[in-house]
Amino acid sequence: MARSFLVSLVYFSVFVGQAAAQEQDLQRADLNASARAKVYAATKITDDFSKPERFENMQGGAATSRKLVSRDAFSHFSANLTFEEEEKFNLGNAFFEKLWVSSPSSTFASDGLGPLFNARACQSCHIKDGRGHPPTNTTDDRVSMFLRLSVPPRTAADKAVIASGELQVIEEPTYGRQLQDLAVPGLLAEGQMQVTYEEIKVELADGETAYLRAPSYSISDLNYGPLDPEVMISPRIAPQMIGLGLLEQIHPNDIWQKQDPNDQDGDGISGRVSWVTYAGYEKQIGRFGHKASHASVRAQSAGAFAGDLGLSSPYIPKHWGECTIGQPKCLAAPHGVQKSQGDTEVPDPILELVSFYAQNLAVPMRRNVDDPQVLRGKELFYRSGCAGCHTPKYVTRKDAPNPAQQFQLIWPYTDLLLHDMGEGLADGRPVGSANGREWRTPPLWGIGLTKDVSGHTQFLHDGRARNLLEAILWHGGEAQMARDQIVAMNRLDRTSLLSFLNSL
Repeated sequence: MARSFLVSLVYFSVFVGQAAAQEQDLQRADLNASARAKVYAATKITDDFSKPERFENMQGGAATSRKLVSRDAFSHFSANLTFEEEEKFNLGNAFFEKLWVSSPSSTFASDGLGPLFNARACQSCHIKDGRGHPPTNTTDDRVSMFLRLSVPPRTAADKAVIASGELQVIEEPTYGRQLQDLAVPGLLAEGQMQVTYEEIKVELADGETAYLRAPSYSISDLNYGPLDPEVMISPRIAPQMIGLGLLEQIHPNDIWQKQDPNDQDGDGISGRVSWVTYAGYEKQIGRFGHKASHASVRAQSAGAFAGDLGLSSPYIPKHWGECTIGQPKCLAAPHGVQKSQGDTEVPDPILELVSFYAQNLAVPMRRNVDDPQVLRGKELFYRSGCAGCHTPKYVTRKDAPNPAQQFQLIWPYTDLLLHDMGEGLADGRPVGSANGREWRTPPLWGIGLTKDVSGHTQFLHDGRARNLLEAILWHGGEAQMARDQIVAMNRLDRTSLLSFLNSL
């Protein structure tokens, strides 16, 4: 009885807290009073789990892909693009799949790779536009997973530049912000990531047992000297690519109003906005990346070109990628700038095409929304408090620059805020606004198709979870109460919850 009361209390606080915030929605300048009322009605948290909600199967609004499930489920363009935009999407796809080569090369405008890098193409990490994975054995390629590096700010100048937002981290002096395990001919790679796991036993309330694998990370074969003694290491797997343009067009107020940094409503959840500052721009809300460190798809794309492929762009015009002063041969290597094409290796037209491609990868239509087990699982998801961070739905901006993303009812299941996820998931590495225990709430749409697209079911920022139940059991911190509700479920309810997640 006490447990049922607690579940209801958690759900009630989520429902009332979000409804109250929406009633205060006075800052959406893209909407008049009538439209605001419609948006409030459309995004109100449901308490009726007897049937699907209206348009619930169309997760990406009119942009939702209705194509049959296959390994290409994440690679279709938004269903509401114009014919001309479809052509632009396909051109962007070509550059997304393009294999870059080292300079100099006889291949026109395709050189500039590296000199140090992690992949030769965007598609190499985001295979089929899906989720990456950790290495499974010593010979497995590691291209869809890498290590971020940084050191604590130690001087007054370091602390000031972090506080200003001009930099999000202080890079490791020799190896930069990311370990590059590949290099062009004539150079040595920086080193190799090593991963080991320890099994952790978790007893569930109904007598069943789950096993988690706790990872440990190290770096071998360092070719440019030792790492800084205070280096902070954090792993990343490539995230799935769908729905990014829709997330970009969630109104800032709809994100900002959900934060509760001091937990004033007492529900144990205290999400915070990640603030991002770019040179020449005011502070913006971070939406993309595991720690919400990018405010736009374009900025995230430029960051990937620089960090993963070692290519310069108008956002990051460094022709030698992540090379540092501790790597003089890297800084002396030739770059791939073609003056006839622009001042960077990835000139603005190419960056625009790749960004457009990423913005318009369609969210697949949901399956089995009216299945009784899925509906029961949805009820358990909401009543367990999961919707306190995984906000089900939004209506995108009416003034979005592309009509394909304008005024769409979408179901991403994220608040795009930073949350303390507990010691178990902590990487101890602050990035910008995010501290070493905080992560952005990842969108859940498409999560049930991970096996179809990526060939595995490995989740979380480093792929440690081998299935969705393990991913849930790793939740701590602000998500501890919701996690404990799921541990307390019987097998039937737990299966229903997972059926709901797999329907997304």
